[in-house]
Amino acid sequence: MTATEKSDKQEEPKRKRGGGVRETVGLVLVGVIIALLLNTFVIGSFWIPSESMENTLVEGDRVIVNKLNGEVERGDIVVFRGWSGLDTIKRVIAVGGDTVECCDAQRRITVNGVPIDEKAYLYPDDHPSGDEFKETVPEGRLWVMGDHRSASADSRNHGTISEDDVIGRAFAIYWPLSRMTILSRPEAFDRVR
Repeated sequence: MTATEKSDKQEEPKRKRGGGVRETVGLVLVGVIIALLLNTFVIGSFWIPSESMENTLVEGDRVIVNKLNGEVERGDIVVFRGWSGLDTIKRVIAVGGDTVECCDAQRRITVNGVPIDEKAYLYPDDHPSGDEFKETVPEGRLWVMGDHRSASADSRNHGTISEDDVIGRAFAIYWPLSRMTILSRPEAFDRVR
């Protein structure tokens, strides 16, 4: 075996190792880029900072947010750029063109004259609202409220939010594991037209 052949055989494993490292680094970079794109445009995570959505969401819960949700519907739980500029989470009660009112003779909120049975998600022993109101929601806007009405600053205090400020729809609690669940739209809004 000549000196050149020995040199070629010794360099061959070095080239293979160098290629493997480059390939691994490349795969990690592609994975990081995909994760960042998904987090920016498709799904996100939101931490619940207060009791305003109890008992549906409790302080410290973490939810997954679908950023490609499409049209927002009554009953959706949405994350949006809030009145203070911070990300905020609330339930959509009425959409553009709806008239939302509190309250009817049985102390229920109505949307377009249809009473909403909120027992499924309203905080126990909380009233639909301590304040009376009647608002027609402008097109392109949403009326949002927390599920724990007595502990929530929402559209009753700050007015409607723009649909453009919605970051996405919360669709699952993923942390803590003991509270893991899918967040579905309540049937209470099905009769509203």
